[in-house]
Amino acid sequence: MAELLDGPRWGPATGVAPRKLVVLLHGLGADGFDLIDLAPGWGAAVPEAAFVAPHAPEPCDMAPFGRQWFSVQDRTPARMLAGMRIAAAHLGAFLDAETARLGLVAGDVALMGFSQGAMTALFTGLRRDPPPAAILAYSGRLVGPEVLAAELASRPPVLLVHGEADDVVPVEGSREAERLLREAGVPVESVYRPGLAHGLDEAGITLGALTLQRRLAGLESRHA
Repeated sequence: MAELLDGPRWGPATGVAPRKLVVLLHGLGADGFDLIDLAPGWGAAVPEAAFVAPHAPEPCDMAPFGRQWFSVQDRTPARMLAGMRIAAAHLGAFLDAETARLGLVAGDVALMGFSQGAMTALFTGLRRDPPPAAILAYSGRLVGPEVLAAELASRPPVLLVHGEADDVVPVEGSREAERLLREAGVPVESVYRPGLAHGLDEAGITLGALTLQRRLAGLESRHA
């Protein structure tokens, strides 16, 4: 495996050792700095949580800057799935290393992603056993939906948020994800925002804070 992922960090708001962890996964052509600004606001909801926004493992091959979890130059399902498997291996190694370093367990961790980061959070989180405490997927979709049933290893609660005016990752991606996840027995909360294009809005950010509060702040720490 290549060098472990890393990126900007924030918190915990308490100023003491973290008892929870929120991992923020950016979209195509961005980097970890794109999402770390969510941490102070969400940190008020989960003050015992540290936040980290790792840079994706590859330079973006469609722009002279930014990073990517996997290439989308060839969007055939087989190539997308192959790229996602490599990205999931990178993210899985990072999650294992971070939880070990901080003395946490899988249930102390929430995954959040936007766009390609949301796809990576869903693909990776649903295949981890024990599962993360929650997956928050904004403006994403399922990669490899045809293999989900065979590869599903856990059923963490999932929040899907998507703008109905998204012309980059169409809202149908989250609607299909919602349907398939429900069929697989995964608890899903979905919110579709009228008029929202490919981005985050205050309503979605607030829902994220509430989800983190329910899934992380409401749980007693399960590590020593």
